[in-house]
Amino acid sequence: MAHKVDDDYDYLFKVVLIGDSGVGKSNLLSRFSRNEFSLDSKSTIGVEFATRTIQIDGKTIKAQIWDTAGQERYRAITSAYYRGALGALLVYDITKNSSFDNVRRWLRELRDHADSNIVILMVGNKSDLNHLRDVSSDDAHILAEKEGLSFIETSALQSTNVEKAFQSVLTEVYHIISKKSLAAELGVSSGPSQGTPINVGDTGGSGARVKKKSCCL
Repeated sequence: MAHKVDDDYDYLFKVVLIGDSGVGKSNLLSRFSRNEFSLDSKSTIGVEFATRTIQIDGKTIKAQIWDTAGQERYRAITSAYYRGALGALLVYDITKNSSFDNVRRWLRELRDHADSNIVILMVGNKSDLNHLRDVSSDDAHILAEKEGLSFIETSALQSTNVEKAFQSVLTEVYHIISKKSLAAELGVSSGPSQGTPINVGDTGGSGARVKKKSCCL
């Protein structure tokens, strides 16, 4: 699905949130897009999305973040949900080992239906509930390393690392698109390998030159 870039932003990036129902995807979305959190958040029905505009390397990036229900009965929307996505946050609940066990299944679905170059960040949410922790950060790091992913723990309630998580994914997507645009101008091939790992500690710019009217979704 293509979107023409206008004067309000330089790029439009689609990012998807995936993971089991109840891991906090909707609150991560509302915290990043509106800086809101709801203790009474209800399960998502079908698909919802929100947008937020940020600046990267002097460019205006409009992020379109899609949130889907984690229940099996909504899996029929899979192909349309992933179409055009350039980034993904794969979320589990650190207090529910079952949601961590399902990370591989979600990753498999993501890699089956999304672009092979999609930027993926594994997110352990609800770090404010450390006293109820059921998944160790060491186990998460081991899985992330094995799958070639980066990993971060967040708390939508306390707003811990939420901004950092989204900014990291969007920055890496921007760098990839910038390099591709520059490579196209120079007539050479450039692109990341499948499941591109990202450095969540680096949200700086690469200074890559890009065309304003690039179409990225």
